[in-house]
Amino acid sequence: MHDQTPVINWIDNGVPFSQMFNYPYYSTENGIDETLHVFLKGNGLPERFYDGFQIAELGFGTGLNMLVSINEFIRSSNKGKLKYISFEAFPLSTNQIAKALSKFPTLNPEIILDHWKQETLEIKTEQYEIQIIVGDARKTLKHWAEAADAWFSDGFAPSRNPELWQLDLMRDVVTHTKTLGTFSTYSSAGIIRCNLADVGFNVTKSTGFGKKRHMSKGIKF
Repeated sequence: MHDQTPVINWIDNGVPFSQMFNYPYYSTENGIDETLHVFLKGNGLPERFYDGFQIAELGFGTGLNMLVSINEFIRSSNKGKLKYISFEAFPLSTNQIAKALSKFPTLNPEIILDHWKQETLEIKTEQYEIQIIVGDARKTLKHWAEAADAWFSDGFAPSRNPELWQLDLMRDVVTHTKTLGTFSTYSSAGIIRCNLADVGFNVTKSTGFGKKRHMSKGIKF
């Protein structure tokens, strides 16, 4: 699973920083608050949760978004389970993930770490189902047989990682989105909003997190 393990530096008291993409994996201000604002609130969560709610994500990174989502699903008192699938081309190593998540004592990184050595990561419990698809999302997403209620577009900034924001991949994203399904991303770049609108999302710009003025979100009608 780790044949493409990225090289990272550690900045600002332990925030992982990608050498390849020259960008931090999560906010240097507060990673959990960023996830709650951009990805949960941006998709109208936890209010929309139901048994079997499906989140799909471009860019698994440290797994922070997944762990926060599981926490919020459990706290919402929904019966049943949350489904979470993520597409990641450059998975971090076990040690990298452990160090990156050690900053967040309210989370349980063992959910990931206990299974991370498997070639195919699939975790099923009574409260959640997790699947991590390793490889280029431009090739792997089209083979996914389901559709998402909500998309977390959490690849690195489009100027650093344009592959995850290309029009063809956005078409695959909307194809794998349920009617009235949503997306959110910290990016407010014009090309991203145009691509998402072109493939069928109703795109809006809203207040970003921290020092970032704007982010993007949308819905498929």
